[in-house]
Amino acid sequence: MSVLTSKPDAAPADEEPPDTGERHRLTAVTGLAALSLDAMASVAYGPEAIVLVLAAAGAHGLGFTLPVTLAIAGLLAVLVASYRQVIAAFPDGGGSYAVAKRHLGARTSLVAAASLVLDYVLNVAVAVTAGVAALTSAFPALYDDRLWLCLAVLTLITGVNLRGIVESARAFILPTAVFVGSVLVLIAVGLFRSHPVSTEAAAGHASVLADNASTVGALLLLKAFAAGCAALTGVEAIANAVPSFRVPRVRRAQHAEVALGAVLGLMLVGLSVLIGRFHLQPVEGVTVLAQLADASLGHDWAFYVIQVATMVLLALSANTSFGGLPVLLKLLARDNYLPHVFALKADRQVHRHGVLALALVAAALLVFSGGDTNTLVPLFAIGVFVGFTIAQVGMVRHWRAERGPRWHGKALLNGFGAVLTGAATVVVTASKFEEGAWLIVISLPLLVLAFQAVHRAYARIGERLGLGRVPEVPRRERSLVVVPVASLSRLTSEALTAAASLGDEVRAVTVCHPDAEDRARLRALEGAWAEWDPGVALVELACERRTLGRPIAAYVRRVAAAEPGTRITVLIPETEPERLWQRLLQNQRGAVVAHAVRRETDAVICRLRFRL
Repeated sequence: MSVLTSKPDAAPADEEPPDTGERHRLTAVTGLAALSLDAMASVAYGPEAIVLVLAAAGAHGLGFTLPVTLAIAGLLAVLVASYRQVIAAFPDGGGSYAVAKRHLGARTSLVAAASLVLDYVLNVAVAVTAGVAALTSAFPALYDDRLWLCLAVLTLITGVNLRGIVESARAFILPTAVFVGSVLVLIAVGLFRSHPVSTEAAAGHASVLADNASTVGALLLLKAFAAGCAALTGVEAIANAVPSFRVPRVRRAQHAEVALGAVLGLMLVGLSVLIGRFHLQPVEGVTVLAQLADASLGHDWAFYVIQVATMVLLALSANTSFGGLPVLLKLLARDNYLPHVFALKADRQVHRHGVLALALVAAALLVFSGGDTNTLVPLFAIGVFVGFTIAQVGMVRHWRAERGPRWHGKALLNGFGAVLTGAATVVVTASKFEEGAWLIVISLPLLVLAFQAVHRAYARIGERLGLGRVPEVPRRERSLVVVPVASLSRLTSEALTAAASLGDEVRAVTVCHPDAEDRARLRALEGAWAEWDPGVALVELACERRTLGRPIAAYVRRVAAAEPGTRITVLIPETEPERLWQRLLQNQRGAVVAHAVRRETDAVICRLRFRL
C-alpha cells in the first residue's frame, strides 16, 4: 500500500522541468474556454433571476434591475481582483481551500473544500439539465427522453475531458465564442433601438408580473441581489486550476481571470440596460434572454442562433467543474483528506479518477432528479458563496500577515467582499431552505466529517509505517517459501524454480479433501512427485470441508508460530492467458488462496504469472 510518501521540495511556480507535458496545458485563451463556461452561461439565468424577484413589486420593482445588477457587477469586480491575488499567492491552485488552509486553519479549509465540491458536482447536473431543457423546449417530442439525453451529454463531456483539458478547451472555444459574440451583438444592436423590434416570442404567454405594485423594500432588493449572484458561479474556477495552465502559470491564469470578469460584467450590465430600455416583463415559458434577443434582433435567424448557442453553452458549462474539481481533489488527496488515487495523473495531464468520480456522482444526481432542472436549482450556488466568503476572509488575514505596500486598501477590499458574499450566502440559504437547500446544510458538514475520517486513517497508517522517522537497519532473516500445487506441470516447475531463488527453504503444499475422487488425485500426485523428485518436500494438508484458501492459511499460521523469526512467502503460480476473454476459462484458485492468506496471516504473497 503506497501512502504518505515523502515529496521533494516543490519547484517554483513558474519553473518547469523538461518534458512535463506543457503542450497539454492551457493558455489564457484556452483556459478561458475550458474554465469559464459556467460563468459565461450564467448570463442566461442571472438577469432573469433578478427580474423574477423584482416582479413581485410590479413594474415599479423592475426599475431596480439595473441598480441591483450594478451592485452584482461591483461584487464581481471585487471577486476578480481578489482571485487575481489568490492566483499569485497560491500558484498550486485550490482557491478558497488553499487560502483557508494557510490562514484560517484546517477545519475552515475543509468547509471551503466541501462547499466547492458540492457546488462543482451540482454545477454539472444543473448545466446538463438546463441545456437539455432548452433542447426539449425547441423539440417537445424529446421531453420524455430528457434523462437519457442528460446522461448522453454527460458522457460526451466526460469523454472529451478524459482526453485532456487542452482537448476539451479546444472543443469548447467555438461555442463559447459564438455565444459571447451573439450576446455582445444583441447588446450593441439593442442600444441603438428606441423600442423592441419584435415581441413575438412573448406573445400569448402569461405575464408573471404582480398586478398591484408594492413597496420595494431592502429585503426585496437583498433577495434580488442574492438571486442574481447566481451569475457569479464559476468565477473561482480559474484560481482553483492554476496548475493546469502553461508557464508562466500565474500570469496566464490572471489574464484569464480578468478577461472572464470583463466579459461577464459587460454582458450582465448590458442585458440589464436593455431590460429597462425595452420595459421587459417576465412571462411564463420564455426566458428573459430570449425576449431580449427578440426585441433587439427580431424574430428571425439571429434569434435562433442565440437560442441554440445558449442551449449548447448551458450544456457545456459543466466543463468548468471538470477543469476545477479534479485539481481540488488532487490537493485534498495530497493533504491526506481523500484517497491518494485522486492525486494520480494520467497522460495529457488528466486527473482521470477525479474526472470519473465527478461524472459518476453527477450521473446519480441526474437519475435522482429525473433530468429536471427545477429539482436541482434550489441546491445550486450556496456552496460557491460559502467558498467566496471564506476566501475573502482568508485574504484579509493574508494581507495582515504580509503587511506589504497598500495592504490596508487590499484588506479593506477583501473585507467588503466578505461582507457582501456572506450576506448573499445567508439570504440564498434562508430563501431556498425549504425548497431543498437543507440538503446542502446537511451535506456540507457530513462531507467535512468524511474528509477528517480519511485523514485520521492515513495518520494511523503513517504511524504504523513510521513515516518521517529513520527506520531500523535492514537485516537478513531465514526465509521460507510455500508453494500451493495441485498437479505437475511446467507451471509447477517454474514456480518451484522461482521459489528456490527467493528463499532459503521451499515447501510445496497441496490440499486434500476426504472424498474418493480427491484421494485418488492425491495418490496420483504423490506418485508423480516421487518419480519427478524435485528436491522439494510435498506437504499434504487434510481438510474436511471443500475449501482451498483456509487450510493453506492455517498451515502458514502454524509454521509462523513454530518457527519465529522466519519470513514466510506464499508464492501462488498462475497462468496468464494469451487472450483477455480466456481469463473466463480460469478457475480463480489463485485469487481464493491469496484472499485467505492476506486476510488471516502476515505472510508475503507473491503471484507468479506464467505467460502462455
